[in-house]
Amino acid sequence: MTAATAPAPALPEPSGPDVVAEYGTELQTTRVLRAPDGGFLWWQGPGAQVPGPLLAPAAHLVPRLPADTGAALLTVPERAGAGLLHRVAGAASAAAWLRDFRPQARALVAHSLASAARALRALHAVPAPPPGEPPLGAPPGLARLRDWAHGRGELRERALARWGPERMERLLDWADDLAPDPAAAPDGLSLIHGWASLGALVPPLSRGRVALLTGEDLAVGRPELDLGWLLGELVELAWTTPHQNPADLQRLLLDAYGPGPDPVLVGRSAVLRVVTHMQDFATYRGWDDELLGYIAFTAELIDEEGRRAVPQGVS
Repeated sequence: MTAATAPAPALPEPSGPDVVAEYGTELQTTRVLRAPDGGFLWWQGPGAQVPGPLLAPAAHLVPRLPADTGAALLTVPERAGAGLLHRVAGAASAAAWLRDFRPQARALVAHSLASAARALRALHAVPAPPPGEPPLGAPPGLARLRDWAHGRGELRERALARWGPERMERLLDWADDLAPDPAAAPDGLSLIHGWASLGALVPPLSRGRVALLTGEDLAVGRPELDLGWLLGELVELAWTTPHQNPADLQRLLLDAYGPGPDPVLVGRSAVLRVVTHMQDFATYRGWDDELLGYIAFTAELIDEEGRRAVPQGVS
């Protein structure tokens, strides 16, 4: 490997009095710090159950999008200690802003989702890595879902008892359709974010661009997977917070993305997102009786193929 292509040395793990937030699970830890330039540093590191370090080997494939496109900044992280460091203009994610019930907070989330949709459209225009590039597989979230479905544990046994094996097989078939083996897959695959989520979407605190933290979960799959991942979070939010009606945000996201996505695949992806969150919670935080409600809720989502994630009239 030549000096021109050698990876940059890792920065030290950021810490100290400038930390404004820190949270995480045994899957991942997030630390937010004030940056000297007035922005913020988001550091994400491995949780207790994840061997480090975190890496983003395909980050060089991410397109740099001009601000005048209205697209979110797809941040490319720097290595820092055992984790990855993103430089952004905000201190809180869109998920946090959605818990603020002021109208201006929801307007900020709406703007951020539209920006994210435009950025994802540009990312999805990048083809799967050509021969000679390190191969990319399915998103890590789907890999965890498959391991859970074929493994053991209280959540799996309770889910199988409520769902029956047919629903579990349908989930795995959907995962295979949305992120098939690139070596044997038909056309239609592209570079995908792999974990497009409200927690990775960072609106600016005052001035600056919306950012979508990008890199660690980059994968090859169908574009509908990223869209459904975000829409699945909105569906889950509507279920856990009854006074939240996400229909306007769902439609805005899809309208900003534009035509092309298959609504059936988008809906199925939304189901996969909710189930992945459920199994991640059980794996990295432990059993909670709240998961019994999730098992029943996800059974409904599987049966309807996630249609509630795609507003009527969107095609």
